[in-house]
Amino acid sequence: MRVFGRLVLVTLQGLLGRRRIVLMLLLAALPVLVGLAIRLGGGRADAPAILDTLVIRTVLPLVALVIGSAALGSEIEDGTVVYLLIKPVPRWVVALAKIAVAVGVTLALTLPAMLVTGLLIGTAQGGSLGSSLGFVLAAIAGGAAYASVFTTLGALTTRALVVGLAYTLLWEGALAGLLEGTRFLSIRQATLGLAAALGAGDPDVATLEPIASLVVLALAIAVPLALTALALQRFQVRAGD
Repeated sequence: MRVFGRLVLVTLQGLLGRRRIVLMLLLAALPVLVGLAIRLGGGRADAPAILDTLVIRTVLPLVALVIGSAALGSEIEDGTVVYLLIKPVPRWVVALAKIAVAVGVTLALTLPAMLVTGLLIGTAQGGSLGSSLGFVLAAIAGGAAYASVFTTLGALTTRALVVGLAYTLLWEGALAGLLEGTRFLSIRQATLGLAAALGAGDPDVATLEPIASLVVLALAIAVPLALTALALQRFQVRAGD
């Protein structure tokens, strides 16, 4: 447990001491600014549409991508991961620490902004506070899934940002909304499906069933842990060669 805590602390120091955190804070503040503008302008607020478009489809995956890909990927790029792997620490413990930090930082950056946005527009004319809270709960699971997958991506390739953007913008943005079978490989669709089960979301938008959504999100959190541990094990062998 003490080793795990040290790994978490070192990873946090590496992430929080970078300029990327400031940029992610600015990105996470975007929904708040939109919600504030709606509130002050007295316009009719559609909370589900705003939270869906700005948070679930845009802010959440992008923040998770930047944070997740850097949680382990930055150490691999600069070579400092070697000093970590020479220590007698099980690879799954290292993987768990990296993923846990990526998930925690992603949620810490996005959830407060999402809650504030929900409060701003959820009680406005035409808004629904209950649907906003449903989105927040779904975003916790979706953010954890995104961060886990993108942390693993950072361990597997040095082009994690490019691959992650392709997945988020092309696969989830286009194919997963058009082809029925591809929805089972979309974290966004699973998150929206969970949100719909919690009473949030647009009823006219097709999403995964609640059980399927839970299964997809659970796999997206659990499988990356095993893949990251395996990637670290193989990296140690290559470094030794």
